[in-house]
Amino acid sequence: MSTKLKSHVRRVASGRHSIWKEKQPLLHWLDVELTERCNNDCVHCSINRPAGDADVRARELSTDSIKTVLRQAAELGCLTVRFTGGEPLLREDFADVYVFARRLGLQARLFTNATLLTPDLAGLLARIPPLEKVEVSLYGMSRASYEVVTRIPGSYDAARRGVGLLLENKVPFVVKTIIHPANESEFPGFKSWAISILGKDHPPQAVAFFNLRSRRDSELKNSSIRELRPSPEKALKILTAESLAYVREMKRQCQRRQEERGTGIFRCGAGQGMAALDAYGILQPCLLLRHPEAVYDLKAGSLRDAMSGFFPSLRRREPRNLLYLERCAECFLSWLCEQCPAKSWVEHGTLDTPVEYWCDLARIQAEYLGLLKKGEEPWGVKDGEMRLRQFIRSVPEPKSP
Repeated sequence: MSTKLKSHVRRVASGRHSIWKEKQPLLHWLDVELTERCNNDCVHCSINRPAGDADVRARELSTDSIKTVLRQAAELGCLTVRFTGGEPLLREDFADVYVFARRLGLQARLFTNATLLTPDLAGLLARIPPLEKVEVSLYGMSRASYEVVTRIPGSYDAARRGVGLLLENKVPFVVKTIIHPANESEFPGFKSWAISILGKDHPPQAVAFFNLRSRRDSELKNSSIRELRPSPEKALKILTAESLAYVREMKRQCQRRQEERGTGIFRCGAGQGMAALDAYGILQPCLLLRHPEAVYDLKAGSLRDAMSGFFPSLRRREPRNLLYLERCAECFLSWLCEQCPAKSWVEHGTLDTPVEYWCDLARIQAEYLGLLKKGEEPWGVKDGEMRLRQFIRSVPEPKSP
């Protein structure tokens, strides 16, 4: 065993570990949103509150409460915890919570903008490795483009210092960015830079399709987010920049998601082996979904009860919205569409109202893939299954090296 971890973990015979008390662990993955506060002010963000918001800070879970949830998660067989926010490093107790999670045997993933990384924190991540790569959000190759996105002077230099600390301490990490009018011309250079420091196996992830405010707290902010969303035509250009890789990925998604089809509104893993804890003790099926009927107050219950009773019951919910029943329930492109209860919530405040933006994106991709004719509505297609089989057969597998 590495001496770096020797004082922070203990060996337990696998047959005696608590996770094997369950035939199938109830929880594999837990998102922990340590705070909604962030020291950046990105317009595209679905959650951020000001870093100095005293009311928000006062309502956040205590250190002991977070540790209690982490302990319950480990007892249910959870393997990975993802610390996110807001900016999780705003929490003064981050190091304490992180070490506690690792001592429980949990792999830790950290989502951060890296601006608040210090030599001590980077050293901690080196001494007690998270066992998952740190994910760093970066917003541009220049100070000007970066700070148009973050709207915080000095954030560019702070982020670069943080990345330097990770490199200096040899902490494995990956980088992510967004496609924004201020930085989209820089993306090729950003990709080259990321590959130069991280290797060709870790090209940066780029997000261009922004979710609205999951708190449904500001129509003004939602309007700003909508203005950043690319049109379907521009979206297709972004998605198909590397055409063959895109088509092969769509084939894999089609094969996988066809096996997961069902009649309920949940067609993903939300609340099924995974869950998300908000900064105030409310458990959600996923980070975005905060509909009052879909959340569980851990202060009045337990993680076990939520995962074994509440969420399974929620996932059996059938659609009620007539437009959903006429369109989404009949659509053979459900595997390609981002429509889900969380998307319905942030856009409409319901669990099953179709979202036109995601429908338009699915339709234009289906036309590109040859699954739809121009102007054809996917919910009216009668031979959808045959088209999907033909599509899968038509895409060649990569040649073996």
